[in-house]
Amino acid sequence: MTPELAVLALAALLQMLQLALYAPVVTRDLGAGYTMSARDLPPPRPVSPLAGRLKRALDNHFEGLILFTIACLVTVLAGKSTAFTAGCAWTYLGARILYIPAYALALAPARSIIWGIGFLATLLMLLSALV
Repeated sequence: MTPELAVLALAALLQMLQLALYAPVVTRDLGAGYTMSARDLPPPRPVSPLAGRLKRALDNHFEGLILFTIACLVTVLAGKSTAFTAGCAWTYLGARILYIPAYALALAPARSIIWGIGFLATLLMLLSALV
């Protein structure tokens, strides 16, 4: 397995971890009856700022993971895996790990800088696969 695909698998596991971090917080806020329901009705009350930030970080990782997955697949399928692209993959994962507490703790502008590092790593990986 290439380093890029290994990091992709770890990024997917990180996504699952984020869901595991979010679920108990939102359940505490809204109650198990609501979170286990079909949620046809609006929430009974607003969620806490922490639950909101954890949800937005989770959603943001879904969005970033799409581009990162494309970058990994293009790199591997094109046979362009190098130490540079592996470094980009690890940088992406490191940024995503740091992004969770940065967002949960509302660390501005660190959160945006960390996001930018992960995005840049993904962009550089894609560009490297094209040359």
